[in-house]
Amino acid sequence: MSARTLTETQFLSLAEFRYQMRRFLHFSERESRAFGLQPQHYQLLVAIKGLPPSKDPTVGVLAERMQLEHHSLVELLDRASHQGLVSRKRDAGDRRRVGIHLTAKGERLVEELASRHIAELQTSGRRLMAALDPLLRSRHARLRA
Repeated sequence: MSARTLTETQFLSLAEFRYQMRRFLHFSERESRAFGLQPQHYQLLVAIKGLPPSKDPTVGVLAERMQLEHHSLVELLDRASHQGLVSRKRDAGDRRRVGIHLTAKGERLVEELASRHIAELQTSGRRLMAALDPLLRSRHARLRA
């Protein structure tokens, strides 16, 4: 699809959606740092806590969920482990597999931060959806679906 086929409304909506998303991410970064966490640590905690029951909290699964390379997630886990946020536990059935679990400190922080994020989304989420709605309803979106 050529950029010339997009409407001004679509560009306005796309720009507004990216702006609102960036505002929310900036909020998230500030909140994480206020609690002494790097933003990626909070993202890791949410990824572990919010993992579907059908998925095991392994390095591979978490790397996929966070869209990180395996080695980058291992480095993130090392830093989070040193902060007392997560622990690693070898799988009893398959010693090659290592499960990642939240510590009591990690649980406490993710609960508090997630509550703040949900409260923020109850406001900013409406603006995000208002910006996204025209894009989802546009002719191009219907044709591609």
